[in-house]
Amino acid sequence: MSDKTHPTTFFSSHSRTLDTEDKILLTSVGVDIGSSTSHLVFSNIVMERRDNLYVVSSREVLYESDVILTPYKGDRTIDAAALQPFVKAQYDRAGIAVDEVDAGALILTGVAVRRRNARAIGELFAEQAGRFVAVSAGDSLETALVAHGSGAVALSDRESLAVMNVDIGGGTSKIALCIDGHIVDRTAIDVGARLICFDDDGRVSAIEEAGQRFADATGVELRHGKVLLETARMLIVERMADRLFEAMAAAPMHADTHTLLRLEPLSDQRKPAVLTFSGGVSEFIYGEETGAFGDLGSMLAKAVRHRAKEWGIELREPDQRIRATVIGASQYTVQVSGSTIFVMPDKTLPLKNVAVISPDPPLAGEELEPSAIAEAVNEALKRLDLHDAGKTVALYFRWQGSATYRRLDDFCRGVIAGLATVLDKDRPLVLVTDSDIGGLVGLHCYEVRGLQNPIVSIDGIVVSEFDFIDIGEILDASGVVPVVIKSLVFPPPAS
Repeated sequence: MSDKTHPTTFFSSHSRTLDTEDKILLTSVGVDIGSSTSHLVFSNIVMERRDNLYVVSSREVLYESDVILTPYKGDRTIDAAALQPFVKAQYDRAGIAVDEVDAGALILTGVAVRRRNARAIGELFAEQAGRFVAVSAGDSLETALVAHGSGAVALSDRESLAVMNVDIGGGTSKIALCIDGHIVDRTAIDVGARLICFDDDGRVSAIEEAGQRFADATGVELRHGKVLLETARMLIVERMADRLFEAMAAAPMHADTHTLLRLEPLSDQRKPAVLTFSGGVSEFIYGEETGAFGDLGSMLAKAVRHRAKEWGIELREPDQRIRATVIGASQYTVQVSGSTIFVMPDKTLPLKNVAVISPDPPLAGEELEPSAIAEAVNEALKRLDLHDAGKTVALYFRWQGSATYRRLDDFCRGVIAGLATVLDKDRPLVLVTDSDIGGLVGLHCYEVRGLQNPIVSIDGIVVSEFDFIDIGEILDASGVVPVVIKSLVFPPPAS
């Protein structure tokens, strides 16, 4: 029997507890369903206890699945019936049963996120695949995921270089500028290999809206069933490459380029020292793929590589190319929030798979500015594409300075304003901090600010962006709540 002051958490496939072991092994799986391709990665994660936390000490890839073209129905929605047997087959080949999975991440990206049944597919596979964090990665979040997953962020830190990673997929391209281990700027643009697709006879079989716009801009007649000659295809991919590099240059751009952007344009004028590419098209850019997939991938790669050479920036191969978005596993850590928590009402708990945002509001001054705090919170929501998602989020903050009434009030006002798009949908206010102030902040929001939403404010917890948390019910014997932190684990950098 474990000590009741140290809550016990069981993993799905092992009869063991975190409070009795210094090292645990997790079986993990990552599923990436993108607009162009879908695939899985199975891994073993070794976690070691450090104080009261478990951290990843090593990660071993057990099995990398085949990469298939994401199947679509005639109405261009994702074909879940076709994906289901593919996923099952990969589990069989990996020799891993569904109930043996301890951790995982399901990522829906690119055009796949925008399909009408994307949410249903996410829920379907998350339910099948054990202890999953399911993420529909919008443009901003996916740009960050691939910048980390490709190794660009680590490279910028390791060699103190400005590194630009460009992830070119089937429907979109994501651009991230990384400096000193941080993503300092990002954007995304409607440029991709499968904006126009062809059947075995070379006839147009699928047209995305952006594909039609490129055809119109180059004077190419584009319609279903029409054979598109190589000269016409080249006109389109050359225009795609032009627009992509305009977006990468952080300089004044053509009006057509601006209309293709899915995020704000790059504003950081620093020129990268190193350029890396990831995504499906990168397989062609680096000469790892030569096949034909009924799209513009190989031609687009050739045009992109030519412009990269003209740009005069060192081109390097990333740690991960087509698999950059596959996170591979969810890292589980367990922490406990103590007696200064505030929960109203009690039935608000438990909470599952709540995304963490980590704004950096100005909290050091004697006086706090609510509008600046609100702006920082709103920017954090936008970074993770949560500003209009209507989902519960957990706001993580590091308190600084004294906890006077005025400072608490300004902080609470700023947080409530910044989370307005969440709270307006009757979602609970969830606050997480490492400081011993959770109870005070939660109580202030409830009694002074009169917030009508449910409130969960816990302290003594360390999390970060890209984390998801489960907050358990209050334990009667100790007045604490167990908190499980599930962190997206990126592939390790190449040595």
